[in-house]
Amino acid sequence: MSALGAMETGPGSGGSLFRPLSADDGEQPAEIESLCMNCFRNGVTRLLLTRIPFFKEIIVSSFSCDSCSWSNTEIQSAGRIQEQGVRYTLAVTSRQDMNREVVKTDCAMAQIPELDFEIPAFSQKGVLTTIEGIIDRAVAGLEQDQPMRRATDEEVARKIDEFIGKLRQLKEMNSPFTFIIDDPSGNSFVENPHAPRRDDALVVTHYRRTPQQAAMLGLEGEEVDAKPPDAAEDLRDEVLQFNTNCPECNAPANTNMKVVQIPHFKEVIIMATNCDSCGHRTNEVKSGGAIEPQGTRITLRITDPSDMTRDILKSETCSVEIPELEFELGMGALGGKFTTLEGLLKDIRDLVERNPFTLGDSSTPSRTGKLQEFIGKLQEIIDGKNKAHFIMDDPAGNSYLQNVYAPEEDPELRVERYERTFEQNEDLGLNDMKTEGYEPEGASGR
Repeated sequence: MSALGAMETGPGSGGSLFRPLSADDGEQPAEIESLCMNCFRNGVTRLLLTRIPFFKEIIVSSFSCDSCSWSNTEIQSAGRIQEQGVRYTLAVTSRQDMNREVVKTDCAMAQIPELDFEIPAFSQKGVLTTIEGIIDRAVAGLEQDQPMRRATDEEVARKIDEFIGKLRQLKEMNSPFTFIIDDPSGNSFVENPHAPRRDDALVVTHYRRTPQQAAMLGLEGEEVDAKPPDAAEDLRDEVLQFNTNCPECNAPANTNMKVVQIPHFKEVIIMATNCDSCGHRTNEVKSGGAIEPQGTRITLRITDPSDMTRDILKSETCSVEIPELEFELGMGALGGKFTTLEGLLKDIRDLVERNPFTLGDSSTPSRTGKLQEFIGKLQEIIDGKNKAHFIMDDPAGNSYLQNVYAPEEDPELRVERYERTFEQNEDLGLNDMKTEGYEPEGASGR
């Protein structure tokens, strides 16, 4: 019987092939009688198909021999080779970090740069262990042939003893160190105890395999003939992060930036800032292309609550109008946003409510009553109780409202292209922009 067949018919399968990895799991793994490669008597192999949280399915196999007490534990990935390789870089600073679970496949390479220590790929079987277990396994491997080395080459044996001492000192956590796992197959894993939140000590990098790595995995037919990676394509698949200061408290914060392709439109750049000090969060959208030759006016007739779920891109140069409410939002207000129609209308409502000169202590009773009435009508549109027209006018042509019938025409959506006026070109800075013939003039000006 095969290992997978044993698992399907084993006790407690319950119709689910994979089970979450848990110390409280009372179900027993499948047991298969196997030959011990140490004493050549029969032992027992236990197989367990399990799912690691926030990772994937693996097969854990454990062999033990009652005759000679020899034991061996291995893991195998139950999935396919991933489309990209993965590299985990962990800053180990505490005893808790030493207890992080690690899945190291047989094609993964492990490194500790501080000691110039490396476990090459295919030098060990796959294992499910901890970082401390990786170090213990390396120490056991180095100690295995030490008696023979001491008899044949005492100098080499002495140096290896010194290195083993350095590895054991790592477990005492007298100083922090870096632990790296690089797996071209993408099937290795280092635990994030804060999941699903981000772990500041753990950096996960996905990369394209080199032809040599693809050949090592037996994929040379797929990878060698592939086109060289395009830097622009890499940017589209990667979230870039850079350091900034929070606009509210000026504390150091991180801004994430991602290039996103909007279907049936164009590329945009989404930037999001999150401050851990004061909790301030903000997002901004920039157009990834040039200013269009013509302006765009988009009119949507809101007739159904489902219209609120339409994706919407409002650039910084776009103005918004709702004729039924006699409301107009000028260009530049609310900045660039990539959200839904409901999200944009709620942002407009919050903009009115949070203005101290409209509904705050500085407002007048007459103005407050009118604005409260406006907010009520706007909320009825958001709730789908009233029909209305939503108009976006963008002279730069970089705004977008989702057509839910794409690529067919949307009966409730009208998109008009128009020639910009001189004043609109002036606002966009296009009248004074010269893209041809400027080089000779610049040279003569010097």
